[in-house]
Amino acid sequence: MKVLIDTNIILDVLCKRSGFYEDSARVWKFCEIKKIFGVVSALSVPNIVYIMRKELDTHKTKIILNKLSLIFTIEDLKTGDLRKAAEMNFRDYEDAVQSACASRIKADYIITRNIRDFAGSKVAALMPAEFLERI
Repeated sequence: MKVLIDTNIILDVLCKRSGFYEDSARVWKFCEIKKIFGVVSALSVPNIVYIMRKELDTHKTKIILNKLSLIFTIEDLKTGDLRKAAEMNFRDYEDAVQSACASRIKADYIITRNIRDFAGSKVAALMPAEFLERI
């Protein structure tokens, strides 16, 4: 099973966000042990670094990027993803790009806490807890 992991799930674990960490960390673990094939869009990487910029120096950034690339496949962003996203009727362009990427890589699900933002996605969006119940 292939899943696209949305930026907020990565941040839940890296920031140990209360109320979200546990389920998101379990999704990470299943990716780490290769029970599921976890993909992170290249779009997420600069967003993660930007959001965590106050906690990260250059060394810590390298460590996190290395960890992410060991656990997840980081999928390149394609021009077609950007064009397709622009044609989607999403309120948030970034979510549309994630959806377009998930569709292109033939992901089974998008794992996110913002499932409403993916209502128009061709790839079903699931909360981490809901996803964990299905596997």
